[in-house]
Amino acid sequence: MDSGPKSALELAMERLKQKDAEQGVSERALSDEQKNEIADVRKTYAARLAQEEIIFKSKTAGFLDHDARQVLEENYRRDIERLNHERDRKIEKIRER
Repeated sequence: MDSGPKSALELAMERLKQKDAEQGVSERALSDEQKNEIADVRKTYAARLAQEEIIFKSKTAGFLDHDARQVLEENYRRDIERLNHERDRKIEKIRER
């Protein structure tokens, strides 16, 4: 291990690891099956997010009505947040097993 000066990031990571150790939080390596499942979830949701973007762009192409466009943008942002939340929740469930 290098005994030279440490960056702020390295110091912060050491503090976080120490805090986790004090609270009894331990790192657990993921199995190959879990890694594959997580990769599948990420691919699926990347495709769904791309699909939402394409739909949004096709709906708003040439839209001049500012209020209607703003409603579509709000719906798009809400859908993106929902998909990201679903993805993160599924990944967390896989990691907890």
